[in-house]
Amino acid sequence: MTVTDPELLVAQRYSLASTRAAVTIVAAWHLGSDLPSTIIGWSSYRWPLLAVAAWIVYTVIGVAASVVLLNPGRKLPFGPWAAAVLALVADAAVIIACRPEAVMTAANWSWGSVGWLALILFWPRLTWPRDLGVFFLANALVMLAGMAVADSLDQVWIGKFLVVLFGSMVLQAGASAGAHGFDLAARWAADNSRTLARAEATQRAAEQVHADRLRRYAQARQAAAPVLTRLAEGANPSDPDVRHACAIAAARLRRLIAETDDAPNPLLHTLRACVFDIEKRGVVVHLLTAGTVPPIPLEVRQALIEAPLEALARARTQARVTLVATANQVIISVLSDAEEFALPAPDGVQVATQVEGGLLWIESGWTAP
Repeated sequence: MTVTDPELLVAQRYSLASTRAAVTIVAAWHLGSDLPSTIIGWSSYRWPLLAVAAWIVYTVIGVAASVVLLNPGRKLPFGPWAAAVLALVADAAVIIACRPEAVMTAANWSWGSVGWLALILFWPRLTWPRDLGVFFLANALVMLAGMAVADSLDQVWIGKFLVVLFGSMVLQAGASAGAHGFDLAARWAADNSRTLARAEATQRAAEQVHADRLRRYAQARQAAAPVLTRLAEGANPSDPDVRHACAIAAARLRRLIAETDDAPNPLLHTLRACVFDIEKRGVVVHLLTAGTVPPIPLEVRQALIEAPLEALARARTQARVTLVATANQVIISVLSDAEEFALPAPDGVQVATQVEGGLLWIESGWTAP
């Protein structure tokens, strides 16, 4: 499977969309909620510049994490947990900057929003659920420590603390789980699509193999049936006509067998196999080739070699075969001491013949359209 597979591209687009959505939510929350809370609650801070510094640190961490998340080839100069600890330090800084009575007001924005930062820091990690859980616990402990220092651990403040903590955790963990689930569903869909495509391709290949077998069976039957029928009807095997017919049928069967072999040059491979079959009968065959044979459809190869094959099969003592190929043309010629015969007239090829000095010359040519 390559990166250009449509299913993989779709899954990657869904994953990128989920990532962009997470980054957008974090940026919108920090700019649309944290910044106004800092400005509006300016009078609620003992050290407002410390709150501003914490907001800037939060921004730097968020920008760095977003760049890394949107560009998987990049990495943080420090690990995600180092950045998470720094975010918790900024969280504590905002709590410290608040006046004691303002610890549970909107001015203390950090402890409710720092979880959004953790969402993108731990986003690409397989252990993101555990990491988020540990971070949420650490954030709650930081806030409880700040409330204890501010002497705000009464029932009312504890109730507010639990409501804000639970609400923010549900939003942040839910957003992370939903986006990861969406990404996982897209990858599952891509995997199922690839599996289905492979199954369909396997089925089509099996059907094609079956069809090819039936076609070759029909061709083999067509090549051998007439000779076998003549022999079964009592034809004399020593009769020259019967022997020629048997030789032709044998050469055609040899051609069919050769065509099933996996070879870089199927036409030359088939021609050599036929020459080898003729040589076993004691015929001296010279095979000459020139040029590189271009890709030719199977039907054209069969038609192109039909006449030369029969001329070889009818050769008595000697034959010369020449194969000349260019980028758009292939010519096969046979010169043998065979008797003249009726030439086949296959579609798509040109066949010519000439008899001179007791030798038969056959030429079969194909030109690319």
